[in-house]
Amino acid sequence: MLRSPRVIILIILLVVFAGCNRSEGDPFSWKSEWSKTNFGKTSINFSEILSGGPPKDGIPSIDKPSFVSFSNADKWLKDNEPIVAVEINGNAKAYPIQIIIWHEIVNDEIKGTPLTVTFCPLCNSSIVFDRRLEFNGKSYLFDFGTTGKLRNSDLVMYDRQTETWWQQFVGTGIVGDLTGAKLKVLPSFIISYANFKESYPNGKVLSKKTGYLRSYGKNPYVGYDDINNTPFLLQNAPDNRLPPMERIINVSLNGINKVYTFSTIEREKVIHDKVGKTDLVIFHLPGTSSALDKASIAGSRDIGAATVFESRLHGKQLSFKRKDGVFVDEQTKSLWNITGKAIKGSLIGKQLNPIIHGNHFAFAWLAFIPDSQIYGKE
Repeated sequence: MLRSPRVIILIILLVVFAGCNRSEGDPFSWKSEWSKTNFGKTSINFSEILSGGPPKDGIPSIDKPSFVSFSNADKWLKDNEPIVAVEINGNAKAYPIQIIIWHEIVNDEIKGTPLTVTFCPLCNSSIVFDRRLEFNGKSYLFDFGTTGKLRNSDLVMYDRQTETWWQQFVGTGIVGDLTGAKLKVLPSFIISYANFKESYPNGKVLSKKTGYLRSYGKNPYVGYDDINNTPFLLQNAPDNRLPPMERIINVSLNGINKVYTFSTIEREKVIHDKVGKTDLVIFHLPGTSSALDKASIAGSRDIGAATVFESRLHGKQLSFKRKDGVFVDEQTKSLWNITGKAIKGSLIGKQLNPIIHGNHFAFAWLAFIPDSQIYGKE
């Protein structure tokens, strides 16, 4: 297995930093930094938690995000760069991964919905959560920060209101007063900036004016997503059904967890499947670069974008194929874009219902959800 020199240096620095901040699995030594956290409540074994290197909030969240127009973002954001797209009540925002790779958390609000956009580079996991919670008869409104800790190589975040620790990958409280609570996941896509502009012409883009000096546009994890690499600080042996660093799309529907590899999605272009009682379709479109390949995100290899929708519209089953950069349904010959919106034909303006899905490395999903089915290997 080969790593780029930059990845090796990064890992050495993180390991050294982690050694200087020893305290893996030792809540007693965490108390000085986490005086509000109730370590008497937990759903996990503390030995599963490792220091990722930085201390509490050492990777700073963006708490007062500002947004810019396309004309401004065009000056520094390339069309092929990946962004996290979130739309609520007709209002859409793009969160460029070239920014959030340095912060991992953005606390924001869209049209009255408080949300947090999260990204764990080590798991390639971008998940958007509602910051509101109803739990045990109480209401909460959170803002989140980074603990500097990892579990299964995944970001452990915390809320600043109760200092409960939350597992980013599954949105569940794992240490503290709100252990066992679960955050609501909101629909989102990882697509290219060009896809976003086409799909949401009135959208806004997270500004680089974050209040922090970072090398936005650069990837600090050069070469990390090489399929032959080993996950960072993963304690247990990864599931051997897939290469650990294989990119996947995952869905959880009707009590069934299912994984689709990017290599399969890219080859088939469109996948129709049924998970429990739900008919779904997965679209794949070239034109989105990896955020974890070369030093320049814009100059990284094209991995494309994959999105997931219900394939029934108003009770009618639709079947799709990809043609000339769009998706065509066989029933009406309408044309659809990567975000599931009909852009031409008799169904113009209609929207397929998005299915909440993840876009991750295989090792991470299978570490947390080991009972998953794998498409093509049932």
